[in-house]
Amino acid sequence: QVQLVESGGGLVQVGGSLRLSCAASGTIFSINAMGWYRQAPGKQRELVATITSGGTTNYADSVKGRFTISRDNAKNTVSLQMNSLKPEDTAVYYCNADRVRTITTIGGYWGQGTQVTVSS
Repeated sequence: QVQLVESGGGLVQVGGSLRLSCAASGTIFSINAMGWYRQAPGKQRELVATITSGGTTNYADSVKGRFTISRDNAKNTVSLQMNSLKPEDTAVYYCNADRVRTITTIGGYWGQGTQVTVSS
């Protein structure tokens, strides 16, 4: 069974920084892409950033130049460094792992979410 566990959310002032981390556990052979999504109250979940196993990254326009995604394939972890935070970055952030290959399955998984609140 695969689980994603996130950490690092919290309350920060405008212009501050936070680092989110996510670890995938289980008998995992490979993970295609890992990424972060967020959902603000009353809004749909949206992509923040993704990174493939080869290191190709993709960012939402709203976070380009402020957020950096990184990944450790050997440890099945993904991190999101968030700088110059804005009030509009306030949301629940979800870790995602796509096409996770185990001994018996291939599937996608979500973490439980971690709250990020940017106060002005």
